[in-house]
Amino acid sequence: MSDGFCVQCGNTVQLQIPEGDNRQRKVCTTCEYIHYENPKNVVGCLLEWQGKVLLCKRAIEPRRGFWTLPAGFMENHESTIEGAAREAYEEALARCDELRLFSVYNLPRISQVYLMFIGQLRDGFARANEETLEVRLFNQSDIPWSELAFPVVSETLTRYYEMREQRDRRVYSADILSRPGAPLEIVRHPH
Repeated sequence: MSDGFCVQCGNTVQLQIPEGDNRQRKVCTTCEYIHYENPKNVVGCLLEWQGKVLLCKRAIEPRRGFWTLPAGFMENHESTIEGAAREAYEEALARCDELRLFSVYNLPRISQVYLMFIGQLRDGFARANEETLEVRLFNQSDIPWSELAFPVVSETLTRYYEMREQRDRRVYSADILSRPGAPLEIVRHPH
């Protein structure tokens, strides 16, 4: 039984462990091209303006109608910081200044790695765009915690408020683990 088709020659691929490897990969039965499938990188940013943070209400699935930080999949031929800035513009017409890496989150169950940056929202300007129903600047006390779209967003905001109180500039790292039927588990890595 075939596991798909080769992107190089169009013939069928099958799962097998290639010579010199230790994992099953999709390998073309004709040209022997190995199809590596690696985690997707998601880049985003937490933008500050006068003590508030920018959140976007999602206009698309998954989690339409919930609040998030501007973020999305990296594109080919861009750096992580360029991707984060692009996502802020695409989702909120927001321009960023002084972006720096803030946190790295591994989501092994869905094969994603999140790289979240922190920076300033240029001129305090943001406006909803095609992927966003609404944008708003929130004080800490006004964050709609129960309406946040993803655990990564909650974790990033939690670390951000801790960092503000401690005046800490470290990069945070954690694994966000979810298993069917089990509660969400966040394993924070030592700094």
